[in-house]
Amino acid sequence: MSESSAEAVAAVAAVASATGAAGNWRRATGIAGAAIGVVAAGAAAGVAIERLTVGRGMRKKARLALDSAGPYGALRGTPGKATADDGTELYYEVDDIDPDAVPALGPRRRRLFGRKAPAPVTVVFSHGYCLNQDSWHFQRAALRGVVRTVHWDQRSHGRSGRGVQQVQDGVPVSIDQLGRDLKAVIDAAAPDGPIVLVGHSMGGMTVMALADQYPELIRERVVATAFVGTSSGRLGEVNFGLPVAGVNAVRRVLPGVLKALGQQAALVEKGRRATADLFAGIIKRYSFASRDVDPAVARFAERMIEGTPIDVVAEFYPAFTEHDKTEALVHFADQPVLVLAGIGDLVTPSEHSEAIADLLPDAELVLVPDAGHLVMLEHPEVVTDRLADLLTRAGAVPAGATVGGYGSTSSTAQPG
Repeated sequence: MSESSAEAVAAVAAVASATGAAGNWRRATGIAGAAIGVVAAGAAAGVAIERLTVGRGMRKKARLALDSAGPYGALRGTPGKATADDGTELYYEVDDIDPDAVPALGPRRRRLFGRKAPAPVTVVFSHGYCLNQDSWHFQRAALRGVVRTVHWDQRSHGRSGRGVQQVQDGVPVSIDQLGRDLKAVIDAAAPDGPIVLVGHSMGGMTVMALADQYPELIRERVVATAFVGTSSGRLGEVNFGLPVAGVNAVRRVLPGVLKALGQQAALVEKGRRATADLFAGIIKRYSFASRDVDPAVARFAERMIEGTPIDVVAEFYPAFTEHDKTEALVHFADQPVLVLAGIGDLVTPSEHSEAIADLLPDAELVLVPDAGHLVMLEHPEVVTDRLADLLTRAGAVPAGATVGGYGSTSSTAQPG
């Protein structure tokens, strides 16, 4: 075990011990954020260098400047609310088509949907763990007006309500529940017409859970699917870039530590804010792989993750080790599918995307060099370009239509 990993494990053990002692919550939460962050990163040295070279006051001023100037996450659409099967309110927004932005129906769409003008294709974007619908900012900006889109916040994330079963009954979050939540959003925001499903990380797992429970919906209405930086299972084997011995030690204590911290959320959030500099380094390490990420984009990701309460982090964490939707992938076999991942993804390694593509041999597999887990923010032009091409192949947008800002439909795409 490396020295930094040994220190990380020791830190978690200290938190576990502290949180087990009555009356010791202030001491525990004072180091909780740091301990969990060090464990997650395995890169404490890099964070330490940043802390030595940039003063705390300067870092705070930079965060405030980026928060005030950064334009990311400012796009808004027509709001709506869906109700999950346990009563949880799920917030979504719809961006409708701008008729002036879309050419007349091409031959491919006429062949797919008949000569009558079809119900507009709706692209439904599902975000990942500790993020919200704004994580698709660049893709939303590029597709705005060209195709009807729905962006929603998963339960307990963003503007959606806290999970009713979790708060009232203590029921654990499951990926299956998220699949049912997605069904409720589709029923409310896109009750008819063809659908394209796009999911990143936990959002991709949500799409798989939807297919597992509602295969007829996939068969009858879904015309294309994109899985971005996600996994169909075996997440318990991911080492997050840490030595195996360190990961195994951490796995034994981390669920209990998170659960304990989630029960004292207010105090933990104070400790979390106190260690904001450390968390910023950790978030950057696990979100991006390239060195030259726009600081405003990095801060944007940091804000989304910071905005996820620690009790929500704790509620969702166990669901990932239980996630296995490999068999559900068969429901996507007869439609255009994009599988895309960053080669430097430490959270859902690209090997997991390759495994999905192996089970869907007709899928397009795109592995993005110099990209981490938040590939859609790190290399938005690549993700948008491949999504636009997928939409063209599915007949969701006419060939020759262009999307703005970050990417365009492939110049080689022709109506089939």
